[in-house]
Amino acid sequence: MGKNTATILFIGDVVGKPGLQIVDHLLKGLITKHSIDFVICNGENTHNGKGISKEALYQLKEAGVDVITGGNHTWNNFNFFETLKSDPSVIRPLNYPRGVYGKGFGIFRMGNGLGDIAVVNLQGRTFMSPIECPFRTADWVIKQLKEKVSCIVVDMHAEATAEKIALGWYLDGRVSAVLGTHTHVQTADERILPKGTAYCSDVGMTGPFESIIGMQIKAATDRFLYQTPHKYECAENDVHLSAVLLQLDVETGKATGISRIFYPDFNRGNL
Repeated sequence: MGKNTATILFIGDVVGKPGLQIVDHLLKGLITKHSIDFVICNGENTHNGKGISKEALYQLKEAGVDVITGGNHTWNNFNFFETLKSDPSVIRPLNYPRGVYGKGFGIFRMGNGLGDIAVVNLQGRTFMSPIECPFRTADWVIKQLKEKVSCIVVDMHAEATAEKIALGWYLDGRVSAVLGTHTHVQTADERILPKGTAYCSDVGMTGPFESIIGMQIKAATDRFLYQTPHKYECAENDVHLSAVLLQLDVETGKATGISRIFYPDFNRGNL
């Protein structure tokens, strides 16, 4: 790629120690293989499957992650609150009510002299907490950022696929990418929308797939069988990395490429 193209890697929801370990094992190789200039990952599930810890944050940074985004589990680990207040590399959904600590967006320097990139974290409202409108919040933050940067990547942490798709179309041409997180299942709808915004409904989970979206199978299944609470316990086996690779024109901020990464691939038999 030429000097006007930035290659961005976005890693989907990293779950527990298994997710941290596979990021640590694979990320530097991916950076070299794809000449990656900047790495973002959703880290709200790194602390035993729910929340973030200082130790997890340190491990992600050491592995090569530049920015960690969050979601509805960002606040699950009380011991992380002070770090959330003070560390600019960690952001949380911007559309939480005023007064919630932490930042919902940031401007960061990319490698190889490519300039700055903005990362914005939003959270959906359908089947989730009734917080501020992510669409109007996006309108506000884009106005703040457009005079400063061309490249803007949005992590839309949401339950409903329709809400993510709606935000993608709503922001088409105004941001570089809208990438969904939260559901822990990678979707095969990655594409560049007509006005130049890269889109994928969900980047997927980086963590143990012998599980129910990261949780041990029995505890998760018992929730459905008995309709009662059961202790959340992070699973451990069959670990995969889910991510999306972006190419962005740093002059215009428009996406010129998007592709999914899922490694190692599932066993699908001999078909």
